[in-house]
Amino acid sequence: MKEQSLNSTDKKVINIFNDLGVPKNLAKTLMFISKVDQCRSADIEKGANLRQPEVSVSMQQLSDLGWITKTNQKKEGKGRPIYLYQLTKDIDEIFSYFQQEKQQEIVSIQQNLQDLKGLLSQQKSVEESD
Repeated sequence: MKEQSLNSTDKKVINIFNDLGVPKNLAKTLMFISKVDQCRSADIEKGANLRQPEVSVSMQQLSDLGWITKTNQKKEGKGRPIYLYQLTKDIDEIFSYFQQEKQQEIVSIQQNLQDLKGLLSQQKSVEESD
């Protein structure tokens, strides 16, 4: 695999994802893996400048969301298996998921604000009539 790393645009995307509530390590992992056809955990560590445990946690989160596949890379001899990871969804589909999630949060916040306004107005009316 050609060595890959995150560029300045990727880092801006990562920061925006983080501002939207996506853990930074997950955003870094997602951006790195979106730039390659497939990669090993060690490739992500190096290219996204993460430690092995950080990559493991992020890969588990991506797996739980159904966004990556893991295949066993054939190797000779004994030792730990080496896995290749690949996105199952296009980065645009993943963006749409986050966009929809945030839009639902906005609707919920707006509803809470409306409810709060009504309750405060109701409370004020009760106090004025006392």
